[in-house]
Amino acid sequence: MTAFSPAPLPRSLTLLLAVTCALAVASVYFAQPLLESMATSLGVATGKVGLVVGATQAGYAVGLLLVVPLGDLFERKRLIVCQLLLSAAALLAVGLAQDWAVLLLAMSLVGLLAVVVQVVVAHAATLATAQEQGRVVGQVTSGVVLGILLARLVAGAFADVAGWRSVYFVAAGLALLMALLLWRKLPSAQPGARSASYRQLLASVVGLYRHDRLLRQRGLLALLTFAAFSVLWSAMVLPLSAPALALSHTQIGLFGLAGIAGAMAASRAGRLADQGHAQRTTGVALLLLLLSWVATAFLEYSLLALVLGVVMLDFAVQAVHVTNQTLLLKGRSEMASRLIGAYMCCYSLGSGVGAVAASWVYARWGWMAVCAVGAGFSALALIYWLYLRWQTGNGQR
Repeated sequence: MTAFSPAPLPRSLTLLLAVTCALAVASVYFAQPLLESMATSLGVATGKVGLVVGATQAGYAVGLLLVVPLGDLFERKRLIVCQLLLSAAALLAVGLAQDWAVLLLAMSLVGLLAVVVQVVVAHAATLATAQEQGRVVGQVTSGVVLGILLARLVAGAFADVAGWRSVYFVAAGLALLMALLLWRKLPSAQPGARSASYRQLLASVVGLYRHDRLLRQRGLLALLTFAAFSVLWSAMVLPLSAPALALSHTQIGLFGLAGIAGAMAASRAGRLADQGHAQRTTGVALLLLLLSWVATAFLEYSLLALVLGVVMLDFAVQAVHVTNQTLLLKGRSEMASRLIGAYMCCYSLGSGVGAVAASWVYARWGWMAVCAVGAGFSALALIYWLYLRWQTGNGQR
């Protein structure tokens, strides 16, 4: 095993890790502006198209539970490179899929392997010196925001030029390139929990749900807010690409630039949580999330109203997401990976449920019904937060 040097991590390597995270998380979101084209290409009914996102998120949830803990048992450099190579194969399978079942299976594998993000972040934190750890982790995870922000736009642009399959062929090639670069450039490091067995690590993750009340509370909020998030982003492409509006993939992808609001929320929400305002931030964000559906409901009449709704929703969801993680990790750095893995499973479950529900509802009752479903998830999250506040009485502000 090659040991790594305690010298400061080169900025070029930090950038390489950030780009790896961006590509990995983008592979989960590429499909959202392409759902209509996928359905048409494979002859699938509109009501079933949300299963593409659902399968991807289901794979991601399984990966968080079964793959991420391997980073505490095996050398992470090898694990990261292997995940990227397998991810390239899964992305290629998506691009080649001619059958609906094969596509869903390949998308679930894409999601399963996208959890390389969590392994990369953990490895970056291990390689960094104590003085630069916060900066390095922040820069590497910024790639996640960038990946979410650009995935829909890039996918839409490629699909307009060369079809939806080209998106996955290019992504497969990039995954292979990243695997080669990381194999050559990434230092190795000893895993941190070699004394524990794989079964013990998995049991400890499952045990968190049973014993950690804060995880259960914040996990349920994540499930509901990301269900609302996925309802919008999974169904939005359907009316936008319909004959009444007939927007191109690129034009639909441009709505992803509203993710800038999410990045702003992430930064500010973290500072507010550090200052003791986590609960207040959560409540305001959940109210904003509910109100966003008022603007979004006017999609068929005003694209400007949709933009406003997207900005409000993305801002609110990211604010809750960052606040959740800040509260969960405070003073518990020794179990950060397991906590984030368990929490992100709730995120994936919510995203999958929202995507499947959105496409099914849209096919039967149209856009206003989709907005009602999204508002319903948002209202449940706000009601649950109010219930928790009532339970705790004079708790944290």
